[in-house]
Amino acid sequence: MLKLSSYIVLLILLDGTAGFSPSHGPTTLPQAFSRRRPDERTSSVGTWALWARPRSKLSAATAMSLDKRNPLPPYPWNEATGSSLADITDPKVGVLLLNLGGPETGEDVEGFLYNLFADPDIIRLPPFLTPLQSFVATIISKRRAPKSREAYDSIGGGSPILQYTKAQANLMAKSLKDRYGIEAKTYIGMRYWYPFTEEALEQIKKDGINALVILPLYPQFSISTSGSSLRVLQEEFAKNVDVYGPKKMFHTVIPSWYDRPGYIKSVADLIQKELDSFTPDEIAEGTSEGQPFPKHVLFSAHGVPASYIEAGDPYRDQIVDCVERIKALLPSEKDGVKVHLSFQSRVGPVEWLRPYTDDVLPELGEQGVKNLVVVPISFVSEHIETLEEIDIEYRELALESGITNWRRSPALNTDATFIQDMADMVADALSEPSQSITEACVANNVGNLELESVSNQMEISSAGVMGVGFDDDLAGRARLRKGEILNGRIAMVGIVFTILLELLSGKPLIHFFYW
Repeated sequence: MLKLSSYIVLLILLDGTAGFSPSHGPTTLPQAFSRRRPDERTSSVGTWALWARPRSKLSAATAMSLDKRNPLPPYPWNEATGSSLADITDPKVGVLLLNLGGPETGEDVEGFLYNLFADPDIIRLPPFLTPLQSFVATIISKRRAPKSREAYDSIGGGSPILQYTKAQANLMAKSLKDRYGIEAKTYIGMRYWYPFTEEALEQIKKDGINALVILPLYPQFSISTSGSSLRVLQEEFAKNVDVYGPKKMFHTVIPSWYDRPGYIKSVADLIQKELDSFTPDEIAEGTSEGQPFPKHVLFSAHGVPASYIEAGDPYRDQIVDCVERIKALLPSEKDGVKVHLSFQSRVGPVEWLRPYTDDVLPELGEQGVKNLVVVPISFVSEHIETLEEIDIEYRELALESGITNWRRSPALNTDATFIQDMADMVADALSEPSQSITEACVANNVGNLELESVSNQMEISSAGVMGVGFDDDLAGRARLRKGEILNGRIAMVGIVFTILLELLSGKPLIHFFYW
């Protein structure tokens, strides 16, 4: 008789592998925090236009008046907390860079995956199953670890994300000092692997930092990335008010920065280099099958479940806006360049943002596209999803689909324009109205998923940030119909009971029915 462990059902359901320079009058602000930049690149529109520049949904959260008749203070100021950098007589500036993290060796993979799937912002179980979050994370991480190790082996054995983040931090600190005179210590807080955010906070406390800029290295805000990291900070700050409270440490968050001109330009420049690399023969081949555009650019963004967008996650809108801004700096369709957008790394049985990258590539092949530049738009450093998913899996799919001339725009990594813009972001944050962690979460609808009736959707949704491809036919299915909710709940309880029984007995459930 066939022995089939029943908990495979649950694992199949969850399967997928593991992602200006204005001045505003006299001020006593220390020179180190001056808004004036050495290159004087800003227009003369003045401070008001700059400060009024929309960066996120702040109108309700900050309640700051931008009327000229009620001038803004010359210091970073938070009306909600009543704190200002002016309250600090001896500012010790720190910059906390938040990122995903990744296993550095094959031995780290299972632990990394466990941390990833134990995060309720990544694997969102129905409410009645939330006590089993850790247990489910253990099962998934053990099942996925072998396949994930193979993926990491294909890119050298581990993720380079920490090395790139360290390099970005060091170069940004140097730019801050050289261009602004700001002496800032940098810290790295990874969400799912070392160095963890909690470790960074401990070092920040030891160093006596009293002015902290929090910079998530995700250009576009998502509940599952920036939101998850900010939740950790929110909890730590709430538990240690005597250390991180507004009377002890000034802090401000840069929740998203997808619209910054420096960032947009750095991405566009890297794409342009790839577009310029096509040879005359390749350009001629690009129109040989009646395709009107000899060159194509595909922005491949990390996906998130559609339910996150329905709950108010601003990620999709920010991705679309970001792509449009970059597109404006690239050759137009009249110049023979066509731009596309897709989403990658989906996992699990729920609907994700469409169109999927692995659907778009064959479609482009059918249309006769020969010359393609793929751009990892939501990633600022190379890691598993660029080096393995895009460079290996998607490239192979593209070639099979007839896209013969493949190019991939590199991640920003240590691009000079990008590093300079990182430094500019920090300098801006130290002289603009501040935004607290809580305000950033409220403004970007972090927490709305808990307000949504996830149980009514019967989702086990994963905003997996370590996907290395997923070709299960479950990936394209929509959420279960309401009429199936009760049956779904009963099935889930049965599956969990089966897992427990099999683990306790060490035998498949079907063993108990042998005669």
